[in-house]
Amino acid sequence: MHSPEPSDPTGSSERLIEIVDALEAHGLPRDSYRLYDSVDVDALERLLASCDSDTEVQFTVDDIRLTVTQNDIDVQFDRHIGSLNQ
Repeated sequence: MHSPEPSDPTGSSERLIEIVDALEAHGLPRDSYRLYDSVDVDALERLLASCDSDTEVQFTVDDIRLTVTQNDIDVQFDRHIGSLNQ
């Protein structure tokens, strides 16, 4: 079975890098998690490409909740929200 190609063949790898960079920027070392346990980045990219710009997808990696849209990645800490304002 062949999966459909995303509209931008480099989109998934760019999105993957953006997600990893966002997690690292918020203190989660790259070797402390397996992203594919939390989200299928290729499927995420296909979903966002097929929906309108208001579509958001949320998932959690460790205690970091990510909200991903076509144009942005928003990061929230589930457990540490108070520590962001210190």
